Amino acid sequence: MTTIDKAATLERVREIGLLAVLRAPDPDGARRAVEALIEAGVTGIEITYSTPEKAGMISSLRAAYGDEALVWAGTVMKAEQASEAAAAGARFLVSPGLDDEVGAAMLGTGLTTMAGALTPTEVMRATRLGVDVVKVFPGSLVGPSYLRSLRGPFPNVPFMPTGGVSAANVADWLAAGAVAVGAGGELASASDIRSGDFDAVREKGRAFVAALREARPAAARAAS
Repeated sequence: MTTIDKAATLERVREIGLLAVLRAPDPDGARRAVEALIEAGVTGIEITYSTPEKAGMISSLRAAYGDEALVWAGTVMKAEQASEAAAAGARFLVSPGLDDEVGAAMLGTGLTTMAGALTPTEVMRATRLGVDVVKVFPGSLVGPSYLRSLRGPFPNVPFMPTGGVSAANVADWLAAGAVAVGAGGELASASDIRSGDFDAVREKGRAFVAALREARPAAARAAS
């Protein structure tokens, strides 16, 4: 089991605030997208298990960026993927849904763990399983007002929405109580990566970072 200070990892997630969910068609494109995102100030990087050579990429990113970037594995849907990602150096494991076997495997690594949930019943299952963060997915189906409603019965559960998050609505998600937001195609789309338009990836990253910076004071006032 990996020994990780989960509280410190969660605090880092809060500080970063924005996590790039990378679904790249090829390893080279993924690496160049990560470079563009980090240049833009996006330092939370999720390498999904739909990306080719994902374990090797996690390992190489950890070696290249060290603590400058928080690199983790996403779309973990098999128990063996959890152990593989942990061995590669991932700092965080994310599954899109709730599965007892996969959840137990992720928790067994000792890493900070996030699992997808949408309904109150699923949130209760996630907390009973022991996950550290609940991924509100797909966020595009419900919106920030739904997260605000979930926070009523679950005020102490860290929530992170993914799907439907854009630079235009980051402020709404944070004001609703999200600890951070995750963005995929809105940041680094497969089409931009495939066409080699990493300037577009960089500019989208900068727009997200600027929106996050502007949103945080209002979110802090809403929470007080």
